[in-house]
Amino acid sequence: MQLLVLNSGSSSIKFQLFIMPNADVICSGLVERIGLENAKITYSSNQNTIESVETISNHQDGLQLIAEYIMDPKVGVIKSAAEIQVVGHRVVHGGSTFAKTVEITKEVKQKIEKLSALAPLHNPANLEGILVAEEIFPQAKQVAVFDTAFHQTIPVEAYKYAIPNRFLDENSIRVYGFHGTSHKYVSEKAINFLSKEKSKIITIHLGNGCSMTAIKNGRSIDHTLGFAPMNGLIMGTRSGDIDPAVIFYMVNTLGYTLEEVNSLLQKESGMLGLTGFSDLRDIESEAEKGNADCRLALKMNAYRIKKFIGAYASIMNGLDAIVFTAGIGENSDVIRSLICEDQEFLGIQLDKEKNRIRSKSIRDISTLSSKVRILVIPTNEELEIAKQSYKLLG
Repeated sequence: MQLLVLNSGSSSIKFQLFIMPNADVICSGLVERIGLENAKITYSSNQNTIESVETISNHQDGLQLIAEYIMDPKVGVIKSAAEIQVVGHRVVHGGSTFAKTVEITKEVKQKIEKLSALAPLHNPANLEGILVAEEIFPQAKQVAVFDTAFHQTIPVEAYKYAIPNRFLDENSIRVYGFHGTSHKYVSEKAINFLSKEKSKIITIHLGNGCSMTAIKNGRSIDHTLGFAPMNGLIMGTRSGDIDPAVIFYMVNTLGYTLEEVNSLLQKESGMLGLTGFSDLRDIESEAEKGNADCRLALKMNAYRIKKFIGAYASIMNGLDAIVFTAGIGENSDVIRSLICEDQEFLGIQLDKEKNRIRSKSIRDISTLSSKVRILVIPTNEELEIAKQSYKLLG
């Protein structure tokens, strides 16, 4: 079976084409910085690796470009769209409707669209990926894998908000959690690496979107993102945690509309609002040049993460490992260093030399005396999506 996986993020699209069930990768790539001037696509197969700067205004442009590369007469790996039998899609918000992987139907698409209000940076892009894939690969079955599914094990004391009960009972307002496919994948890798089924792990997913999960014995028990993928950590363009009173003040006193505040907190805040840049590579570069705003933003980013490490170590009554993953978590030795410094009380001690090493393999970057293992584990949401899609339809 040839199975294409599309992973649409808020500003990127990852893709991999698998032969299942062996999970052999025929080609893979990344469309990144969508909507920015220097957007680009990276495409790799056994014969070719290509990087190209492109004009990619939106996710539809990005998906069309991916299809062109896959079926290109010179560098492509398939001759026609009919060769793709299944397309697996990452969908961020499944609400209380979707607790597991499903084949996509008209009704499923309608529910994903309805849930877009809860994940406005993601579900519309996910749905766009589904609609475009249906056009490009009309004979393929389409499958949705939901970010929220892994977090169904979070206990009620962690997922329930302290508002009147009717809002949970009648409106399903609760913590759902996100990036579940990534957190599930890397936590399983960490458990195998540690050879410890009974484990207490904090997974730290840092990309344009950021989140952390407390994972006890392989099960998600708490998570930084909540009802929608907006709170918790400081992200590329999202504010993360903010006092709700600020929102009322902006509306009632400063004259903003609710729509304007929503847009500001989702698209103009976070690292972008603090520095003028949303890409951490730009921020780190500017910080090295002495940019005070960028230096402060990096400290703020790490400070927020450290607060949650302490909180999650407390609720699990211990900690065996912290795991860094996703684009920033895997590649930024600067962020990892800022997060791990002054954490000796919790038994977290970073080996600075190991931290500087780049690798695509699982690596332990803690000192030999560190009580808590510090792991860098490359995530592979696409492989996890492929496995779940094949399990459903294979």
